[in-house]
Amino acid sequence: MTTPLPEAFYTATGAQSWQPSTAVIGPWSKDFQHGGPPIALLARALRRHPGPEALRIARLTVEFLGPVPVAPCEIEVRVLRPGKRIELLQAQMTVAGRPALLAHAWRLERLPGSSPPVADPYVPPALPAHEDTEFFPGVESFPYGEALEWRFVRGGFRQAGPALVWGHPRIPLVAGEPMHGLEGLLTLLDSANGVSAAHDIRTHTFVPVDLTLNLHREPVGPWFGMDAHTMADEGGIGTVTTAVFDGQGPVGRSLHTLFVRPR
Repeated sequence: MTTPLPEAFYTATGAQSWQPSTAVIGPWSKDFQHGGPPIALLARALRRHPGPEALRIARLTVEFLGPVPVAPCEIEVRVLRPGKRIELLQAQMTVAGRPALLAHAWRLERLPGSSPPVADPYVPPALPAHEDTEFFPGVESFPYGEALEWRFVRGGFRQAGPALVWGHPRIPLVAGEPMHGLEGLLTLLDSANGVSAAHDIRTHTFVPVDLTLNLHREPVGPWFGMDAHTMADEGGIGTVTTAVFDGQGPVGRSLHTLFVRPR
C-alpha cells in the first residue's frame, strides 16, 4: 500500500446520509467511486430496512444511472410489495442531488427445515498464501484497490480472460460498524468485470450498467471469492457471469451487463 487507509469507506452524517472517504475512488478517475462500495451501502440499507426478522435478501439487482461521484450521498428505501414471508424493496442512492444508483431486492423468509437441501456443485479453491499487489497495466495503484486484499488463484489484473480470486475489505463499510457478510461480498463483487476483462483496458472500455446477485444463503466473511468469466460479441454488448463463494462454500451467482467500446 502506498498511502494510509481511511477509517472506513463511508462515515454516517445522518440517518440516511453518508460521506465517502478516498477509499471509494476507482481506477479510472479520482472524481468517481468504484461501484463496489456504493452497491454495498445500498445493500446495507435494504438489509436493515424494518420488516419481519426472518427475511433475508435472496436477490439484489442494482442499476447504474451514471458514474457515481465522490460526494455526499443519501439513500431512500421503500416497499414495493409488502409481505410477511416475501417482500420486494426498492432503494435509490442520490449523490449531489442526482439519482446515481437504483436497486431492487427480494427479501424472503428463511425458515430452517422448510426444504431438503440441494447442494451447489461448485467447489471453491483453497485460499492462496500470498497477496497480489499489481493492478491494471498503466494503473500503478488506486484507493479502492488498496482498500482490499487480493489473492488470485487464476488470472489477475494484468492478465486478460477469466479470473478466480479471493478478496476481503481491509476497512469497514461504515465507520464504527462491523462489516456484514453481504456488504463485504458486494464491496468486492463489482470488480468481477475488471478482474476477468477480456480486452486490454488501454484499448477498450467495458462499462457495467447493472449487477444482479442471487443468493441461496447469506455470505460470511472475512474472505469472499469470485470465479468470473467475461463474454462479449462484436457489437459491443457483453456479460460477466460469476460463481460467488466464501470460506464456507458457494453462496450464489452474479451477472453483469457490459457496454464495450474501443477507447
